[in-house]
Amino acid sequence: MSGNSSSDQLIDVNGTKIFCHIAGKGEPVVLIHGYAETGHMWEPIVPLLAKNHTVIVPDLRGAGESERPLNGYDKKTMAQDIHALVESLGFQRATIVGHDIGLMVAYAYAAQFPDEINRIILMDAFLPGIGDWKSVWLMRDLWHFHFYGVTPLALVKGRERIYFEHFWNDFAANPKCSVSEADRQIYAAAYAKEGGMRAGFEYFKNFEQDAKDFHAFSAKKIEAPMLVLTGEKASGNFLIEQAKLVANNVEGKIILGSGHWLMEEAPEQVIPAIIDFVS
Repeated sequence: MSGNSSSDQLIDVNGTKIFCHIAGKGEPVVLIHGYAETGHMWEPIVPLLAKNHTVIVPDLRGAGESERPLNGYDKKTMAQDIHALVESLGFQRATIVGHDIGLMVAYAYAAQFPDEINRIILMDAFLPGIGDWKSVWLMRDLWHFHFYGVTPLALVKGRERIYFEHFWNDFAANPKCSVSEADRQIYAAAYAKEGGMRAGFEYFKNFEQDAKDFHAFSAKKIEAPMLVLTGEKASGNFLIEQAKLVANNVEGKIILGSGHWLMEEAPEQVIPAIIDFVS
């Protein structure tokens, strides 16, 4: 990744080691990746944001270059990782952007530290425990939410790429406009590392705990401005409606023609929307 000044660091926070890429200077913006990807997904936007901001791009616990501990994969704890990371870099407040699992972490960050966020962007997935979330959680084509344990781990060992093709292809409006071949190789290799697939399964396994936590969080609405970006061919209006249940100042934008992989499928719509809102 590049920026006008950038560095990669592995920082000990909240009982684990979190890898992050840092670029630019100014008010911080934290970019949180989702499942089947790492912080690498944000590469196209980092230099643009770094012109006016300190851009902090972590790999979530369990992903990429970060440590893969045995537990702590509830989004409340994962948000505490990122908050501790931001504090360790000397910042009191930040704008938080999250895609997929990252949006759950972003929401948990805002809910736990409401006075320490400037703005928040949630990008295409859903919030466990909010509104009619179980209709998503129990959808038959989302079998992978319930796919964890010894047997699934044995089935995907050495076949990580095959498993991830389901996400990259089936969740895109057009698989040919989804995650690039070069990036698929990067992500498959990252999750194939020792403990990587187990950690990824833990993100889903913890949805039931996340639902309890998020339901409790939602009693106090977030006041910071919130932008929700969703794929027309993915979560559509669902996440926007959920967001209105947890925040008072929500702007929703459906990205036309896009599936779940907003940054890859529709960069010409998504990147300006993020930059405009952050600035």
